[in-house]
Amino acid sequence: MSAADEILDIVDENDRVVRQATRGEAYAKGLRHRCAFILARDADDRVFVHRRTATKLVFPSHHDMFVGGVVGAGETYDDAALREAEEELGVSGLPRPVPLFSFLYEPGGGGQGWWSRVYEVRCLFPVSPQVEEIDWHAFLTEEELERRLARSAADGGWLWTPDGLAAYERLRATRA
Repeated sequence: MSAADEILDIVDENDRVVRQATRGEAYAKGLRHRCAFILARDADDRVFVHRRTATKLVFPSHHDMFVGGVVGAGETYDDAALREAEEELGVSGLPRPVPLFSFLYEPGGGGQGWWSRVYEVRCLFPVSPQVEEIDWHAFLTEEELERRLARSAADGGWLWTPDGLAAYERLRATRA
């Protein structure tokens, strides 16, 4: 089964399931669905940062400070967070990611967006990211990450996923 054929719960503005659709249909029609964002830290408290592959359906070749993805039909956010973190980091036996907050991501260019739950997890294992999902990765200190975020793509900086940026800005605000 391809990623576009995966079945998702379609939700309303209050995050209540209203129907199901394939990921391909949800993306094509801008149907609101659910996503889990997991900030993974190593034993030295550095943040896992990566560049998505060029073949990703959404935000190809963008950098992100979160691993994660869509919540499957009938799946809980918590189960999706653990599944996605282990898949993308290429590890097993992670502790359950800790939920931090939820928000409705609504892209500026239209579309219905997605309900997003943000988590954090400590990964004490050597990572082996999925090559289908991630083509570069590193663990960065908060200071290194902030320097990368401050430099725009126009100035030779990295192109970041807009939903990851929105989640990270909210995370910073909750910790301020």
